[in-house]
Amino acid sequence: MTTGCSSGSEPRARPSPNQDERPPGTAVDTLVLHYTGMRSVGLALDRLRDPAAKVSAHWLVDEDGTILALVPESRRAWHAGISAWADRSGLNGSSIGVEIVNPGHEWGYRPFPEAQILAVIRLCRGILRRWPIPPARVLAHSDIAPDRKTDPGELFPWPRLAAAGIGRWPAAGGEPVADPRASLRAIGYPVDQEGVGLELALAAFQRRYRPGRVDGLADPETCRLLGAVERLQFGDASW
Repeated sequence: MTTGCSSGSEPRARPSPNQDERPPGTAVDTLVLHYTGMRSVGLALDRLRDPAAKVSAHWLVDEDGTILALVPESRRAWHAGISAWADRSGLNGSSIGVEIVNPGHEWGYRPFPEAQILAVIRLCRGILRRWPIPPARVLAHSDIAPDRKTDPGELFPWPRLAAAGIGRWPAAGGEPVADPRASLRAIGYPVDQEGVGLELALAAFQRRYRPGRVDGLADPETCRLLGAVERLQFGDASW
C-alpha cells in the first residue's frame, strides 16, 4: 500500500492532531530519531494520528523511502515523552522528531533498507538547514530515555549519518576514561536521574556507539569510546 510519496519526491501531508504550540521562547535545537516499533507502516501511521494515543512525530519515513509529514516543524509533536539530555528535560518542546518504520525489537527488528536510509539522510539534512541543531544534539530516542526506550537501536547506521553531516562519530584511538559515570553525564546522558542508573545509561551509549556489545558494562573499549565522544562534545562550540 502506498501511503505517501517515494524517496526523492516531495513529502505528502498526513496531518496528526497530536500536536500543540511550542512553549514561548523555546529554541528548536534537538533532533530525535526513533523507530516505530510496530508491525506495519499502516499501524504506525494510524497510531501517530489517533487522538486517543496522544503520540506523534513531525515526520515518518517508510522502508521504501516514502516520507510523510505529520506535524509542522514549528509546532510541538508528542514523540519524546519523559526524556532528558544535558541540562534539559521534557524534550518535546525543543526538538524535531523523526519516526523510522521498523518493527523494532518486539516484532522482528531488522536492518534499515537502503532506500529508507537515503530518505532519512535527505530529510535530516533539510531539518539541519532549517534549524540551528548542533551535532551533539542529534540523538536517539534511547539516548534521552535509557530506562524506557531502545530505538532506533543497534542496527541503525549512525556512522553513515555522521559521514553525511548528521551528528558525529568518534575517531579511533584515545585513552579509556577513569570515571564512566562522569563522562556519561558530561556527554549529556541522564545518568542518575530517576529510573536511570549507570548500567542503563551505559547500555544506551553502547547501543549508539558500540552496537556489537550492549551489556551496560564499563569495559575498556566502552570507556575508550566514552572518552572519544566526550572529546567531541567539548569540541563542539554550539553545544
